Amino acid sequence: MDWNLIKVFLAVCDTGSQVRAATLTGLSHATVFRHIAQLEEQMGTRLFDRVKGRFVLTDAGNEMREIGLGIARSFEAIDRRVSGRDGNAEGIVRLTAPRSFADTVLPRYLMNFSETHPNVQVELLVSNQEMNMSDRGADIALRVAHNPPDHLWGRRILEIDWAVYAAPSYLETAARLDGPSDLPQHKLTRPAGQLLRHPAFRDVLNEKQSLTAIACDDLTAMARLAAEGCGVALLPDDLRRPDLKRCFAYAATPANSLWVLTHPDLRGVHRISLLMGFLAKEFVRDPYWGRTAENPIGE
Repeated sequence: MDWNLIKVFLAVCDTGSQVRAATLTGLSHATVFRHIAQLEEQMGTRLFDRVKGRFVLTDAGNEMREIGLGIARSFEAIDRRVSGRDGNAEGIVRLTAPRSFADTVLPRYLMNFSETHPNVQVELLVSNQEMNMSDRGADIALRVAHNPPDHLWGRRILEIDWAVYAAPSYLETAARLDGPSDLPQHKLTRPAGQLLRHPAFRDVLNEKQSLTAIACDDLTAMARLAAEGCGVALLPDDLRRPDLKRCFAYAATPANSLWVLTHPDLRGVHRISLLMGFLAKEFVRDPYWGRTAENPIGE
């Protein structure tokens, strides 16, 4: 059975659409249609029903999907193991990182890396979501987490404090804001959604604390609100901005841990280990960050 047919079949399973599957695989719509028809002919059964414009798996299609996923995992494992033998400091490294780092320090770090290792091409994939590193969607992930996933390998490279921030224009006319005891005299940007359950806000959200009328479920947007003068904001230091003043560190909130991670099968790839080590050193020695800590995991 042709592996290319299986890849197209799984893409239609994931998207529910031959058009979106074509975009995902980089093939034409006609090629996707032809591959699905060819696979159904080989299997001797229909794999999809079309329901309200979507491709929905039949019972036979569901069985084929389980088989196809097993084949895909086998190919991914082969790819990682072969890549793991690569000892050359050249080629592409896909790095995924949150926007708070991609918009601030990472461009400088990656420029320094490129000057030292010009044959390594870095693809920076900006996302706050966890990316599937098993299918080589990314080779390295910079992630903020207290406990990174067990299936990844890497190290903790930085501890990032939380602090109270406010716009200078707001502070010109507001009451003093030098420490936690001053917070009740100010309106704190109110968290919403998942942020309401974030450990960072557990202590500060009490009956004494005034809150803004505007609530937000995103820390980056919360920082922007504070920059516009909408109260004060409790933020991790990676979200500092030139139009916000850091008033004081908020010790009641545990520091965030920044990890640099990869798949265990890729840790021996020279270009990947080079970039991981380089990033760890850049973060640790950069005075932009106030405190650091290293703690290898996965060994």
